[in-house]
Amino acid sequence: MSTLRNKVQLIGNVGQNPEIRNLESGKKVASFSLATNEFYKNSKGEKVQDTQWHNVVAWGKTAEIVERYVGTGKEIAIEGKLTNRSYESKEGAKRYVTEVVASEILLLGGGTVMGESHQ
Repeated sequence: MSTLRNKVQLIGNVGQNPEIRNLESGKKVASFSLATNEFYKNSKGEKVQDTQWHNVVAWGKTAEIVERYVGTGKEIAIEGKLTNRSYESKEGAKRYVTEVVASEILLLGGGTVMGESHQ
């Protein structure tokens, strides 16, 4: 099992227009939330929808694609990896964040695979 690696694939709807930032280094970064839905039947036989929200970050050419083509409500598929980071809030509290760093994005409804390799 030496080929195990960190890989995530999600299909969902974009929660809000992506936040695009241009860094001093000249690199671009895009951040947005993605909602995925799962359906199941509860003990009463009723259909229940469970929505999970995921924080997504895209860098470089992938961020440029997000900036041009991704907006609120758009259904997309992403592939990337999970990352964890922490930061200190303005109040001094330590916060922990789990994000999906997207390396490829597929615009559903006739879109194409777009992204860049991070290998």
